[in-house]
Amino acid sequence: MPFVLTMPKLSPTMESGTLVKWHKKEGEHIASGDLLFEVATDKATVEHNALDEGWVRKIIVQEGQEANVNQSLAILTEEKDESLEGFQLPQSPVVDTEAVAHSDSGHALSSEELSEAKTKSGMIRQPSFTPEVPLENYEFEFPSDRIGKRILASPLAKKNAKDKGLDLSTIKGSGPRGRIMSRDLEKAQPDVAVNFGRRSSPQLAPGSYEEVALNPMRKVIGQRLQEAKSFIPHFYVTLAINAEPLTIIREQLVNNLIKVSVNDFVVRACALSLREHPIINSGFNTVNQAMIQFKTIDIAIAVSLQDGLITPIVRHADYKNLGELSVEIKSLALRAREGKLEQSEYKGGSFTISNLGMFGVTEFQAIINPPQAAILAVGGIQDVPVVSKGSVVPGKVMNLTLSVDHRVIDGAAAAGFLQTLKKKLENPALLLL
Repeated sequence: MPFVLTMPKLSPTMESGTLVKWHKKEGEHIASGDLLFEVATDKATVEHNALDEGWVRKIIVQEGQEANVNQSLAILTEEKDESLEGFQLPQSPVVDTEAVAHSDSGHALSSEELSEAKTKSGMIRQPSFTPEVPLENYEFEFPSDRIGKRILASPLAKKNAKDKGLDLSTIKGSGPRGRIMSRDLEKAQPDVAVNFGRRSSPQLAPGSYEEVALNPMRKVIGQRLQEAKSFIPHFYVTLAINAEPLTIIREQLVNNLIKVSVNDFVVRACALSLREHPIINSGFNTVNQAMIQFKTIDIAIAVSLQDGLITPIVRHADYKNLGELSVEIKSLALRAREGKLEQSEYKGGSFTISNLGMFGVTEFQAIINPPQAAILAVGGIQDVPVVSKGSVVPGKVMNLTLSVDHRVIDGAAAAGFLQTLKKKLENPALLLL
């Protein structure tokens, strides 16, 4: 009897995936446990093995195509030559987004009806994109401060000046009413716009564009961050710390072949600070409107990938010393970039750290990673003048910005956490214990 192979749910947040490669062809036999295909999900490229045996009779979704979870990928049969006559694929539930804006009778819905329809469909829609019409007849010209100024010059003088790259506005003509004659060109200055590098004009009409399909990871990132920013009442608390002691102790360790990063110190300091401020190590359950008090300190570290962003997790971070954290963070980041993280290594977490200091960013505000209630944005260390004992001296400053969910955390609690974090980072010897 024919049966259907469907797209499995390969990660907690997966809604669709791109079929990267089939490892079986039409007509081939599948044994239980055989490698069937590879799928690019929102987290990584994952291999999927067969659960049942059978024969591949028809592949529906080809390599490079996208399929939703539970969508039909291929038709299989128990016997090699079993007929497919009369077999119909099961219908996958699909939400028609365009139909939401119209009633069954075909007329456009009112704003109230449309709002109700969107609510019933579980969908919040942004205004549709209306591209600019490319200006096909647009003529490009380089801007010039001489545009609009009328210069009296003979046709021959204008032609010679253009050919030789001369600026007619730099000379006074000897002809009638100051008209510039060709004999006057020997006094003209070079035209800066012409002689300081000849530039090509753009070949595309203004408003030209192309659409690039999002990969599965980028789709989920966009959806989750839009939901987080739309529904979580964010507020932000920023504190600058004196990074001079941190820089000195790190250099001492590196000079003695102990390679640790500034981010390793930040993770260690956060882990210890979360022990003292458990309210920051919290989350929010939107289903029953309840606060989540995490019992363990599991810190997610934002890692940039070519296709998006992932947050591998350091479990029980407060029990690990600086060297152990450094080794684990490097290992997690490497396997994240190779797409080899297990679900348990990126699913969950109680607090997140995002560091853009290595890109020269001095300060930014991060979006909370639900269901967590806080995320720390770490800027780069800056060389700035600071006041010490009444004198202005060279110093080093690092900005820390905590984004918090106001449903769970108040401003005083956020400020208290940052003060504790500041104390630990300005006294980094404490982090070596």
